[in-house]
Amino acid sequence: MSALRIIIHLSITFIILASGQPLAYAEQDNSKVIKLGMSTALSGSARNIGQQLHKGSSIYFDKVNKAGGINGAQVQLLVANDSYEPKQTVNNTRTFIYSDKVDALFGTTGTPTSHAILPLLEQTQIPFLMPFSGASFLYEKSRAKIFNLRASYNDEAAEQIKYLVEERKHTKIGLFIQADEFGLYVESGLRKELAKYDLSPVKVARYQRNSHDVESALNALRTSGVTAICLVGTYAQLSEFINSARAKSFAPDYTSVSFVPSSDLFDEVSTPSSIMVTEIVPNPHSCSDDFCNEFLADMQANNITKPNRIHFEGYINAMAFSRAAARCKSPLKKSCLMKELNSLLIKDKIIKKLFLDIENQNKRNVYRSYYVNK
Repeated sequence: MSALRIIIHLSITFIILASGQPLAYAEQDNSKVIKLGMSTALSGSARNIGQQLHKGSSIYFDKVNKAGGINGAQVQLLVANDSYEPKQTVNNTRTFIYSDKVDALFGTTGTPTSHAILPLLEQTQIPFLMPFSGASFLYEKSRAKIFNLRASYNDEAAEQIKYLVEERKHTKIGLFIQADEFGLYVESGLRKELAKYDLSPVKVARYQRNSHDVESALNALRTSGVTAICLVGTYAQLSEFINSARAKSFAPDYTSVSFVPSSDLFDEVSTPSSIMVTEIVPNPHSCSDDFCNEFLADMQANNITKPNRIHFEGYINAMAFSRAAARCKSPLKKSCLMKELNSLLIKDKIIKKLFLDIENQNKRNVYRSYYVNK
């Protein structure tokens, strides 16, 4: 059986018991297969994120399976397209839990999508692992079993405002925000960081998720007097905003959170611009660690000619899961899995180096990418 199965546009209704209660998730006694369910964007405005995350993870899991699996169990990474739409994420997640009976949910893309399935996570207690989001609810104490490696959007907001205020000397900062939970969580972090400098956003302009209607937001920010803009969205909309702004002789400094693949954003920007993107993993091309070299070699072996940070994050997520699961007896139990995942940040040298700033009270690392003017 292939380690990968593509599931597109799945939906299923809750199975209702005679008592009227939804069927609870139960762990499966299956020592030969470990099933992971990944609801992600394989189409739409966030498709590059979903496709690249999936590719990075699947390449690592394929390597694990070829080497005999995890304690003899093969990893099946089931992936379903949600097009970055929360309703479809809910449908996919129900199918993963109640039909596919996965051992864990893995690598879900986005904040609104992750937020939409929170009731399911709390009800079923299924592990929710390494979502591609830095929203604060993923790091707070919760009834759900959530594990994330990446820095939070609050961490990224702190780095961005420090850059704009202390390094670039801006005081008139605006926000271009996707109008959903993603935008709200990042906006909250940015406002808190601005307040530390006795500042607040001069103007906040919003646009709808998965739309390209950025013109009104651009006009509002252009006439507001801002000299810098924090961008919150996907690369297609952000690049359109930046290119359109330059065409109108508006050229503020920009920052963006890591949800935007910087390589994709920079490829789409067609004008000289000042852009800094906060990142949560290092650039694998400038990293000298053996693990980074291993990643690049595996990408090359799988004909990925331009591996980037999103591929790398997916690859790291798969590595982290595999290392934690390998420390658990077979069949894999969710209690052991969560315990071992949480111990990675204490015991695993590679994970600690990639994600923890040891010299700064073990805060999560935030890296940077800069756009080079064309």
